Amino acid sequence: MQQIHVRSHLGIVGDRYFAQPAHRDAAVTIMAEENLPTSIDPAVDLRQTRRNILLRGIDIDAYVGWTVELDTGDGPIAFAVNRAARPCAWMDTLIGPGAQRALRGKGGVRCTPLSDGVLRVGRASFHLVGPREWR
Repeated sequence: MQQIHVRSHLGIVGDRYFAQPAHRDAAVTIMAEENLPTSIDPAVDLRQTRRNILLRGIDIDAYVGWTVELDTGDGPIAFAVNRAARPCAWMDTLIGPGAQRALRGKGGVRCTPLSDGVLRVGRASFHLVGPREWR
């Protein structure tokens, strides 16, 4: 897939969790490429980790509680970074034994999109909007 359409508070159009009320605070999962467990399987990619967006050079796991923006050229899309994405045992089945453990604490973050837009594969700008105030 070369691009995704993101809808505010609903998720990624076509994703299995799109517009599902139980998943609105976790509609999008963002992960750092550097945390892919390639030592377990050199061919591991985003699909096997069950994450939606892969960033390079950004420690996204450090921004829980923040609002961030991604822009691949069609305008920024804001995301509320809500919580860590904890890997499940299924990772050991998809990737290989030890994958769940390898992803603990660096398996990405669950986010709520706060604006509509398009993200494309390729270069993106990343911007910290600021810490969010919890309600």
